[in-house]
Amino acid sequence: MKTKHQSTLIQWEHVWNLKNLLQILLGAGMAVFAMKGFMIPNQFMDGGVTGISLLIHEIYHINISILVILFNLPFIYLGFKRIGKTFAIQTTLAVILLAAGLLFSDIKPVTTDPLLIAIFGGILIGTGVGLVIRSGGVIDGAEVIAVFTKRRTGFSNSEIIMLFNTFIFAGAAFHFGLESAMYSLITYFAATRATDYVVDGIEQYTSINIISAEQDKVKEFLVNELGKGITVYKGVRGYLPGSFDITNECEIIVTIVTRLEINQIQDSISEIDPKAFMYIQSVKEAAGGILKEKGHAK
Repeated sequence: MKTKHQSTLIQWEHVWNLKNLLQILLGAGMAVFAMKGFMIPNQFMDGGVTGISLLIHEIYHINISILVILFNLPFIYLGFKRIGKTFAIQTTLAVILLAAGLLFSDIKPVTTDPLLIAIFGGILIGTGVGLVIRSGGVIDGAEVIAVFTKRRTGFSNSEIIMLFNTFIFAGAAFHFGLESAMYSLITYFAATRATDYVVDGIEQYTSINIISAEQDKVKEFLVNELGKGITVYKGVRGYLPGSFDITNECEIIVTIVTRLEINQIQDSISEIDPKAFMYIQSVKEAAGGILKEKGHAK
């Protein structure tokens, strides 16, 4: 009960953290620039709540700022109930900044080239969304509805968001034509890639799994030379075609690294044991133990 009570408290030191505030401000600013400088003048859509707001704005000419706030309110409430008060406050701040920027800024269209609009508009709004996520909130409520409905439907977050966005792009195709909808899909794809890049970074954590006959040398290299933490699983190797009954015990060595370190480690282990078997898996989050922090040299 104590843990549950503490999780409902507002972490004001996180809300008023200067880095988080700057990320929210910059993220909202980039989203405003993308929408007013690229997307709105050319009737290009994005996914999620932003996409719904743009679609309704273009069809009924309702103020985009009002739509952004109204459509995000239920998702802020869901985030408050499911994720926490701190998340809800930071999301509210981001949405208010986005709405205010759309209302008061005067940004001229940057270009009329549809491909440039789709790519750079998507990159800008995706980067803005990613910066807000890094601060601990969101600027678009679609992510919240995915978390809220996942258990009830059995679908994954990606599947729920894709279904959510299918209706938006179908509406864009119906009202503005198939070509506009196809360019909007490019915008959405560029935005998604940019968001992933900002959130995960170029140094996304990666798990390397190693099976080697020179297991002691591999462990010594990883721990003593690279300063990595490792986990060792006991396993059995063998079961090969033609010699299925021949097996022997082995160790499966696992270490968490960043993507920038993968090639160096692979080359070094290949020198230790040219026949070593390695496979790599992406890791969404990693904390604790001995980790090289992303963005900092060891």
